[in-house]
Formats: sequence, structure tokens, C-alpha cells
Amino acid sequence: MSAPHSDLPVIVAGGGIGGLAAALALVRQGFHVKVLEQAAELGEIGAGMQLGPNAFHAFDALGVGEAARQRAVYTDFMVMHDAIDEVQVGMIPTGEAFRQRFGNPYAVIHRADAHGSLLEGVQASGQIQFVTSTRVARVEQDANGVTVHDQHGNAHRGLALIGADGVKSVVRQQFVGDEARVTGHVVYRAVVDKADFPVDLQWNAASIWVGPNCHLVHYPLRGGEQYNVVVTFHSREQEEWGVTEGSQAEVQSYFQGLCPKARQLIDLPKSWKRWATADREPIGQWSFGRVTLLGDAAHPTTQYMAQGACMAIEDAVTLGEALRVHGNDIEKAFDLYQRSRVARTARIVLSSREMGRIYHAKGVERLVRNDLWKGRTPERFYDAMEWLYGWNVQNCLAAH
Repeated sequence: MSAPHSDLPVIVAGGGIGGLAAALALVRQGFHVKVLEQAAELGEIGAGMQLGPNAFHAFDALGVGEAARQRAVYTDFMVMHDAIDEVQVGMIPTGEAFRQRFGNPYAVIHRADAHGSLLEGVQASGQIQFVTSTRVARVEQDANGVTVHDQHGNAHRGLALIGADGVKSVVRQQFVGDEARVTGHVVYRAVVDKADFPVDLQWNAASIWVGPNCHLVHYPLRGGEQYNVVVTFHSREQEEWGVTEGSQAEVQSYFQGLCPKARQLIDLPKSWKRWATADREPIGQWSFGRVTLLGDAAHPTTQYMAQGACMAIEDAVTLGEALRVHGNDIEKAFDLYQRSRVARTARIVLSSREMGRIYHAKGVERLVRNDLWKGRTPERFYDAMEWLYGWNVQNCLAAH
């Protein structure tokens, strides 16, 4: 590794999961890092998230795999049921055979615990400076570096900028300027204590109930002491992208005709957070000289593949590897990083849209969906997942 010939840091816009992963990858390449976070303190909103083997490969490459493993809950299977008649549409075991195949487990974790694992790694490095309550306003660059101007009028000078500033990225807006694609799908998320969660749904599984224009997800968190509950529906309203407090009455109004077992889920939470979701059309360029995008800023996706955070952590590892291969030549590395990630992340965005369509099928399409995986063996499911879960640090770079 060639050490950077500068005391200037690389600036990372955003202190979420992607931003912290990027900061860790950069420190491992010998860079100093300055993280600009718009919130007053570092943390994660949200509830649970799913971690495929690819995410654990990425955590391991960043040196925080053990910390994440200790906080995760390891599921026995993924299962899909029809929310109208309780028919089991498909089940994928995620036990020993799955681990053998992909080299790592499938697990679920609270977003705050995934973020905390990365934050511990970042803090242990001693090479990362945090500036909170600071949002990027605009970026300038020259042959030697970048100048990031924040909303307070301060200028931050760095070798390069990683725009990990999320789905409403200011960095992307300046360099790409594209419009978000609002889906009209609304997601309600909540965490429920085990004592309040129906005993007949306390499965050690990533579970989904699929229904017409809606679906419901549940899985255990924090050693099974809590359960993550997520419900999604097609809104009757004209939605705008954003997060608000949810309303119990609104949720109840969308889930008519479901079987009683699935319907229990929407009666549970005392409070909900409401996400009106959006993604963007995949783009072929997100590196611009000494500026590049990462995570949701680069490839915002809907949640149906449960891969948004996993892709951000993969991005960070790939960025670090590209810098290593190019001896920390930033512009060459940013180009290789982008070429290594564009097709894979676009596949996630497009597959997620299609998965949403399959989940929300109605009429004859629903019957087709319920027949899709009949009789499929675990090995055939694993073969179909190879492109996704077979990712690791050894194969993450495009030919260079």
C-alpha cells in the first residue's frame, strides 16, 4: 500500500452505515478521514435489517465482522406465505447447508446495532474526525483536491469526496441532477417487544406475508427479545418521498381481506414510522474526478431485495480494494470502483422493483406467483442466489 502523500483527509458526506463503512475502508488504506454528518449526533433511524452472507463478507473485510455477528440473530429459514389463505409459497433453509454454500450466515439485526459495529471500528482507528450538524451545500474540485462548502458557510478541504449522503444526496444533485422515482408504496416500520408479539408467529425466520398491493414482514431482533414488523401498501394518496410519524388508522384501512394470522401484525405496534418510498433510475456514471457516490446516494433502491444497506457496505469494501490496486491513485480508483459496482447495484434496483411486483400480485398473477417455487429444492434456491450472496472481497473488482 502506498501511503497518501498529504495530510489532507478524504471527506465523507454522511455518517450512516455507508458513510462509516467508507470511512473504515479509507483508513485501512492509510487515509485520514473527515466525516460530515447533517444530524446533531451519529445514529440510525429505522428498525431491523437483513444481512446476507455478502454483508458479512463485507463486514469481515472492514474488520468488524465479529462485532456484527455478536449483535445479529441467525435465522433458520426465510419463508413466504400468501396473506389471504396462509398457503406457504416458498421456504429457504438458512442453516448449515446455506452457510457451507456461501461461507457466511443469513441474519437479521437492528440497524442501530449494525451502525454501532461500524462506529466502534471507526472510533478504534483514531484516524477519523466527525463534524456533526453539518450538511454539504456545494462542492468544488481542482487537480489536487476538493473543497466542500457546508450550510454554515464553512469550507472543508480534502483530497477527495465520498458522497454517502443518502437517498436525498446533495452531492448527487450537484453532479447528476436526476429526479427521484416515487413509487407510491408506503412502508410502516415498528419494533415490538417479545411479550407483546403473537406466540404463533414467533418464528426464528425472516418471514413475509404477501397480499394484493401489500405485504407484511416480521423477524426477531436482539436475541429474540424484540420483533421487527414492517408493512407495505400501495397508497391511495399522491405521495412525496420522506419519513413521517405513522397513523394506526391509516394502516388498518389498507389491510382488508387478510387471514387472521397475518392481520395480527398490524394490530401490534403502539407507534409506527411511515416511509413514502422512492428509488432512482440506475446510472452508468457516479464518479466525477475526485468525487464519487456510495450507497443510497449512488443507487437508491426499494426495500424488496433487503439489500440497500448490504450494497452500501459492499461499495465501501470495493472502493478500498480499488484504491489498493491503484496505489491510492484517487481518480483511477474511483473509476475502477464505479465500473465494478454499476451493473451489480443496477441489478439490485431493477430486481427489487420486480420483486415488489411479485409480492403484491393479485388475481391470476397471484396464482402464478404462488406456483413459482413449488417443489424447488434448497440447492436450486441457492443456485438462484449465487449472483447475490457469492460476492466477496476476492471477486469484488471488475477486470482491471
